[in-house]
Amino acid sequence: MLPTLHYLTFTDPSELARPRHMAYWEWGDPANPKVAVCAHGLSRNGRDFDSLARVLSAHYRVICPDMAGRGKSSWLSNKSDYTYTLYMADVLALFSQLALKDVTWIGTSMGGIIGMMLAAMHQKHIKAMVLNDVGSIVSAEGLRRILGYVGLGGLFNDREAAMAYLKSVLLPFAITREDQWEQMFDISFVALPGGRYAIAYDPEINQPFRDAVSKSGEIADVDLTPVWNEVKCPVLLLRGEHSDILPRPAAEAMAQRPEPVKFIEIKGVGHAPALLDESQIGIIVDWAKGGA
Repeated sequence: MLPTLHYLTFTDPSELARPRHMAYWEWGDPANPKVAVCAHGLSRNGRDFDSLARVLSAHYRVICPDMAGRGKSSWLSNKSDYTYTLYMADVLALFSQLALKDVTWIGTSMGGIIGMMLAAMHQKHIKAMVLNDVGSIVSAEGLRRILGYVGLGGLFNDREAAMAYLKSVLLPFAITREDQWEQMFDISFVALPGGRYAIAYDPEINQPFRDAVSKSGEIADVDLTPVWNEVKCPVLLLRGEHSDILPRPAAEAMAQRPEPVKFIEIKGVGHAPALLDESQIGIIVDWAKGGA
């Protein structure tokens, strides 16, 4: 089973006469009223969820968007427009176009932050949420690591060089099977003439963060506690045992709130669980089938 690719057309926020396209991948029965939306991390895309979506589509209509500048979606003309404000507006437009409500949101890293913001400010849209290795505190340690590679080394002379790069930057995912690496490779690069490969995202997606760092002079923890405190839906909180993005004390504190939070730590994994293994997929599917 393969997903169906669709597009929505918007205008570029800095060039209103310039159209741009938001791609999204759809799995399962389009008439199924139970909908799950899967949102990827900073430099990833909607195809990251292929393994999960294939299983989840037996119970849900699953929609996996490529956020602006990633995968099949258009790049923005002004790189400072890669903001959570724009991502949220795009998702709300997707919800409106597809008449979606009461969705189960599954978000990895950046995708989880988008989900928290949506659940906090637009509560009617989010019925339940999976936060994959992200939460109320985003650690400066992990941000430094991620910003140390995002946007660098976007072109590779051959498949071997591209795969070596991918394995280095996704080392914390703790992927061990070669077929899974091949799967990740196929969705992470664009093949170019002459046997070269390009990373499947705009190398300048991190421009807003670079702008913020240049003003403050340092990378600091990001405190999203005020956002988290407004999330009222049931939450499945996943954390990689060795995560450098979601500190364990923050995750434990999140699990103590009155609203239902199920906290599970994935052993032997950093940031973030790749959601490729049956064991990780099973955690989400079982939780979702239990009422999410």
